[in-house]
Amino acid sequence: MYATLQDMIDRYSQDEIILAFDRTASGEIDETAANKALADASAEIDGYLVGRYDTPLASPPAVIPPLAVDIALYKGSISTAQTEEKRTRYEDAIRFLTKVAKGEISLGLEKTSQGGSGGASFVASPRLMGRGRMDGLL
Repeated sequence: MYATLQDMIDRYSQDEIILAFDRTASGEIDETAANKALADASAEIDGYLVGRYDTPLASPPAVIPPLAVDIALYKGSISTAQTEEKRTRYEDAIRFLTKVAKGEISLGLEKTSQGGSGGASFVASPRLMGRGRMDGLL
């Protein structure tokens, strides 16, 4: 994952994260829900980056964790905790990731080789026998 629950708390405060991820009205963060939202956000980020970088990013640049937090907070928040501000931050994150996917913004990382899809490839020596090589042997 590109961000942690502590990253969310550090960025937006414990009270904000409790409001977003209190699934039982207990005044506590549902850590399972918060971590699921962060995992989903990381997967969404990878969906934008996979065409340009090897994902998941082994050493994500500093810009990635805040994006993961904003995506997770918007998409994982309970409906009563949704705000226009969260939606705007989510849309900003997606706009940024779209520009990265198009190559308009670089993350400063080594790009994925464009040689193929990551599938198997085979290399073989030239054929020893064939119609063109059989002349005079029959």
